[in-house]
Amino acid sequence: MTAILRISWAAGDEEIMTRTGLVSTIFAASAAFFAVVMAGGALSAEKQLPSDRQQIQLSLAPLVRKVAPAVVNIYTRKTVRTRQFAPLFDDPFFRRFFGGQFGPGRPRERLQNSLGSGVIVRSEGLIITNRHVIEGADQITVVLADRREFEAEVVGTDKRVDLALLRVDANGETLPFLELHDSDELEVGDLVIAIGNPFGVGQTVTSGIVSALARTHVGISNFGSFIQTDAAINPGNSGGALVGMGGKLVGINTAIFSKSGGSLGIGFAIPANMVRSVIAGVTDGGRLVRPWLGASGQPVTADLATSLNMSRPAGILINEIHPRGAAASAGLKIGDVVLSINGREVNDPRALRFRIATLAVGETAKVGVWRHGRKKSFTVDLIAPPEAPPRETTELSGAHPLAGATVANMSPALADELGLDTFDGGVVVLRVRRGSNAGRLRFQTGDMVLAINGQAVISVRRLRGLVAERINRWRITVKRNGKKLKLVINR
Repeated sequence: MTAILRISWAAGDEEIMTRTGLVSTIFAASAAFFAVVMAGGALSAEKQLPSDRQQIQLSLAPLVRKVAPAVVNIYTRKTVRTRQFAPLFDDPFFRRFFGGQFGPGRPRERLQNSLGSGVIVRSEGLIITNRHVIEGADQITVVLADRREFEAEVVGTDKRVDLALLRVDANGETLPFLELHDSDELEVGDLVIAIGNPFGVGQTVTSGIVSALARTHVGISNFGSFIQTDAAINPGNSGGALVGMGGKLVGINTAIFSKSGGSLGIGFAIPANMVRSVIAGVTDGGRLVRPWLGASGQPVTADLATSLNMSRPAGILINEIHPRGAAASAGLKIGDVVLSINGREVNDPRALRFRIATLAVGETAKVGVWRHGRKKSFTVDLIAPPEAPPRETTELSGAHPLAGATVANMSPALADELGLDTFDGGVVVLRVRRGSNAGRLRFQTGDMVLAINGQAVISVRRLRGLVAERINRWRITVKRNGKKLKLVINR
C-alpha cells in the first residue's frame, strides 16, 4: 500500500518543515515500524510473513485432489417440438396478406443438449445440482471425474431455491462425496474454490474469497440468501461446488452477475445450510415441506427505528400475523420487530424466510424481538403450513367465462406449494384446459378469483353458485402477480 503524505507550507510565525526534517521523520517512523514488526507487536502470530522457501511455495493442489472427484459433469437431453414452415410462409410481406390460412406448418422435433455441474453429497450416489440444469430433461447423464458415466434419475426438486436432487446407481460402490459445512460460520474474506465445467471445457478449478454474505436482493429466489464470491463462475458452473479450505461444501454455485455472459467477479452460491434442508426434506420421503412462521413484515428504516426507540435500523417490523401460524401461537404480535432467528440477524423479509426455511418442521426456533422499547425472546414451535380450508379441487363447466378452469380453496399449504402469498384466501386457479372458455380468455395458473359481478368469491362453493347464474355481462376481478386485474365480458 502506498501512503500519501500531504505537506502544507505555513507562513508567518508558523513552523515550516524542511526537506531534511521530513526525511528524518520518515526514517524515524520506518525504524520504529520495523522494530515493532521484529518484536512481533505489529503482526500477530497467526499472520506472519513467510520465513523460508517452503512457505512461499504454498499450493491448493492437495485440497483440489481431495474434493474434485466428488464434483461431476451433468449432460441433459430433451426433445423440443417446433413448427416448420416453407421459407415463403415465413416472409413477413407474404404473411401480412395471407395470414395463417396455409396451416400451422409441419411439426418438427429436435434434440436440445445442455450441460452443468453437480456435487455428490452421499456415498451411495446422491447428487445435488441446480434445478435449472435439469429442468425439462428427458435424459440426464452424470459423468464422474474419472470419466465413468451413469444415467441419473430425479429424486426431487425445489423450484423456489433452484435445487434438484439426483440419484445414480453405482452398483453398491462407494462414491467420493463432500460433507456439508455449516455455512453460517463463513465470514467475508474466507478463501474458497469453485469447481465445475464452464463452457463445457472440462472440470475447472478457480479460487477467490467470500465477497459478501446474505445477499437477498439478487433476483434469483424469494428464499435466497446467497454467498457472493469473486471465484470465477461461468456458464456450465451451475450446480458445481463452492468449497472452503477445510474441504467441505459451503455452497452450490448458481448464478453470476454479467453483462457479457462471462465472469465479472460477482458470483452467487446457495449456502450449504439451505442445501442440507432440501436434502433432508426430499430424501425423508415425498414432497418437500418447509416450516411456516405465519408472519410477514417490512424492513425497519431509519425513520421507523426512531419512532420505535431503537438505536439503529434493524430487523423486520411485523405487520401481518396469520391466526393459524406458529408466530401467533408463540405470542408474537403485530408491531413487534423480529431481530434474529436462533441468534442470526434478519434485516429483510427474504432473510427471515431463508432462516426459517433452513430449519425443519417440528424444530423450535429462538426468535429475538424488539417490543415496547426492550428486547424479548420467544420460543416458536415450527409447524407445516396447514391445509385449511380443504381444497375442494373442482373443474368448472358450463356457459360462463371460467369454464375449463380447475380451481381450489386457497390455504397456507396450497399457497406454499404454488409459491404464492400464504396470507391470501379465497379461490385460486390451478389449471386451465386448452381450448376452453377460460383458456381463450387467458386465465392463468395462480390467478386468484376475487370477485364476480361485485360479489366476493370466498370459496369454491360460492364461485360455483355465482357462475351458475345466467347473465349477459360478466365483470371478473382477479389477482395476478400481486396486481388486481378486471375483465369485462359482454355476451
